[in-house]
Amino acid sequence: MFGLNVRAHKIAVISTVLLGLLAVSGSAAAECKLVSTIDNKPLPIKATATDTPQAKEFLETCVNPYTKAYAADPAAAKAGRKVYTFNNCMGCHGGKLEGIMAPGLSKNPTGGQGAFDSKWVYAKNATDKGMFETIAAGTPGTSGGTMFVWHNQLPGHTGDGLSTDEILKVIAYIRTEYKGDGEKAWLK
Repeated sequence: MFGLNVRAHKIAVISTVLLGLLAVSGSAAAECKLVSTIDNKPLPIKATATDTPQAKEFLETCVNPYTKAYAADPAAAKAGRKVYTFNNCMGCHGGKLEGIMAPGLSKNPTGGQGAFDSKWVYAKNATDKGMFETIAAGTPGTSGGTMFVWHNQLPGHTGDGLSTDEILKVIAYIRTEYKGDGEKAWLK
């Protein structure tokens, strides 16, 4: 009878260890599933040999490592502002993210020039993953105009396109300028 309890205990321990290993291996193999804001189809954006460690981390986890870093160090956010400015995002979204021909991105609770200046046009933009999908693959024009495809891995991208890392830096910069009164889900 004592031998049976030892055997049952060994089986329970082995089962627990195996289940733990399966859980760990399953989470290690997980990847961020990106979808188009236009049609919800999968986006074929993959890590490349030239991607930064931060870009590779995002493509595995859907968490933008720059967001918390820029929130903790506003001076670092200048790297994102530089990409935003250099690619003329301000031509549509404004130099202070206030919105000109496109929605404002600072989400000023007192509003701005358009109907979408105090809320996100696409609710998914409250997450870094959602905003990445919107910038990378463009928009269907819910706010009155369409946004171009920006990611350099997608067909039809604007100019030379932007890398995953460049888009992540822009998103983190936008987050540092957020003035809305809603929850800052991207900091969790």
